Amino acid sequence: MNVDELVRDALRDQAAGQQPAPPGFADRVLAVRRRRRSRRFATVAAAAAAVVAVAVAVPVLDSGKEDVRPSGGVEQSGITAHPDQSPPRDMIAAGRVALAAYFTRATVEQSADRAVSERTYWLLNPRTKKYAKDDRWSYVAVAPGMTTAAVLERDLPVPRIGLLDLASGQVKRWIPVDRPVAGVEFSSDGRKLVATTYSENPDRLVKIEGSEGWDPPFTESSRTGFHVIDVASGSSSWAGVEIGGSAQHPDAFINSRQDFSFTSDNRLVWSGLPTEPRRMFYDFTGKVVPGPAPDRYREWSVEAGVSPDGRLVAGPFAGQKWKTSSFVLDARTGKQREVRGQQLLAWADGNTLVAWDIGPDGNEFHQRLVLVTIGGEKTTPLSGFRSPKDNTKGRWEPVFAER
Repeated sequence: MNVDELVRDALRDQAAGQQPAPPGFADRVLAVRRRRRSRRFATVAAAAAAVVAVAVAVPVLDSGKEDVRPSGGVEQSGITAHPDQSPPRDMIAAGRVALAAYFTRATVEQSADRAVSERTYWLLNPRTKKYAKDDRWSYVAVAPGMTTAAVLERDLPVPRIGLLDLASGQVKRWIPVDRPVAGVEFSSDGRKLVATTYSENPDRLVKIEGSEGWDPPFTESSRTGFHVIDVASGSSSWAGVEIGGSAQHPDAFINSRQDFSFTSDNRLVWSGLPTEPRRMFYDFTGKVVPGPAPDRYREWSVEAGVSPDGRLVAGPFAGQKWKTSSFVLDARTGKQREVRGQQLLAWADGNTLVAWDIGPDGNEFHQRLVLVTIGGEKTTPLSGFRSPKDNTKGRWEPVFAER
């Protein structure tokens, strides 16, 4: 598909999303797994009337210089796409979110019966709008606004969390913790961090009888609990959480890595479960509590989570109306609606999502980032395709953040 065709398809699709709503639409359920496992809104639907510029000079407001997009780059209102780049070199963004980083994984053998899965990150520099490799970190979480990232050093778990300035590449401050952590995530307002504590590296790999390679110890975890950290002061509290389920689900288990995240209102933390009840919610003392309504249908393996307005929840793989599609659920009722996209990654706005989707060859591993619209039939490419030949080694994984 050439650029002209890409733009025409994008505009038709976005225009299609602007049809008049049917009677009672606002009160009806707009519900639309991965096959294996707010602040500023930029309305992507407005792209139907936007001026599109391809490979043009775009002024960089903070420097007075020109940022000349590479051949194949597409600039629309709220959309920056590079369908010729995989992995991306220049910023990819849609609506309220951008691709803030991406990483690849590699298996590092430590002994005859033990290895670890290590990540290598490429981080978006907010000044140059380009991705640059930074192999110092084992885990990275990018704060809303995309100027700061929380970083963890190698050899997980670690006793401190770094706050990295993404423009300079320098750690501005270290936050020490009294129990070692191996995962971290910002609250949606960027004011707090939840850091998951482990006694061993959750990315360790083992030899499992009957398997030819290295695998995670699926039903064994060294998770101990979580810190809730105030970013400004560095003060924190720790809560211990027992491995497993609750009194109602005593046989529930967690994966080797099963990190905690904040709920959409930032008042609780939650963790997914591979088995029923699928998710559990905790207050900041570690007590099991009921979850808030918008989060009760969340799937831990679906990264997009709750929509910006709290009405919808990104759901698992569907594959009914289309070969690759996903469900979106009404946050109040759980009623489902199907949307294009193999795996939902981030909400661009209340009606549009960034997703992985496959190409015309139908290969489930031949994926690219696309923009999908609830009720729309087509997708707008944002990146080039990941090669189906690098299913494990070198396969890049996106990290999205609110911009």
